[in-house]
Amino acid sequence: MSFEQILVEQHGAVLVITLNRPERLNAWTPKMSRELISVITAADEDPSVGAIVVTGAGRGFCAGADIGGEFASKLDDRPATVKPTSEIDPVSDWVQVCRRAKPLIAAINGAAIGVGLTMILPFDRLIAARTAKISARFVKMGLVTELASSHFLAARCGWGAASWLALSGVTITGEEAVQMRLVDRCVNEGELMEVALAEAALLAANPGPQMKMIKELLTRNAFGVDLGAVQGAELAALEIAYRTPEHREAVSAFIEKRAPDFRSPA
Repeated sequence: MSFEQILVEQHGAVLVITLNRPERLNAWTPKMSRELISVITAADEDPSVGAIVVTGAGRGFCAGADIGGEFASKLDDRPATVKPTSEIDPVSDWVQVCRRAKPLIAAINGAAIGVGLTMILPFDRLIAARTAKISARFVKMGLVTELASSHFLAARCGWGAASWLALSGVTITGEEAVQMRLVDRCVNEGELMEVALAEAALLAANPGPQMKMIKELLTRNAFGVDLGAVQGAELAALEIAYRTPEHREAVSAFIEKRAPDFRSPA
């Protein structure tokens, strides 16, 4: 399958998606979003894929929405009323897709601005080049945070840092971002893809169904205040996990003193 605005290649059990509009610093477009959703959704059904890495071509990761393209042409066509949350299509909603997907790692190789940042906040792991430029600069455009980033910013780096990033619209480096705990790891640019692929391979070696259940539990329970409900959701997932071939393979491997093979469990 060919795409216009992304590149897709597989390295073992790791699928690499590259945002491919380098002449525009990979600025986001609705077409790019549709292509990303298509690939990630297909990867979820592909047993040969265990984890996904998303990066950008050229100097940038994603420098925000393409203001000069389709975005600008629709300024006067915005609806006067807000679409109710109940009408959001969970199949096409980006945050839902990310949280239901196999493990997602962002390899932030350059500018990640606006939606270039918020689109990856729901990912499971963020790795940035030290010199990457990162900003939630919506306020500078007369806009507000989106893609549930008012939740994910605070979840990742705390109330104070999230407030500062969103209210000031400042741009920080990858090195500053890791200090603020906005990203999980910071490396030299030349090491970025090697590190991202290695971490993705480590995740891909784990049992897929269990990782997806863990992601669902984290999504649902990370800020739950009813600990009884939190534990109830975990116990329900455990009952499913106990009956899976992946669990049987893990037990057999432990008894036989060998590494488990979760790619093709018995």
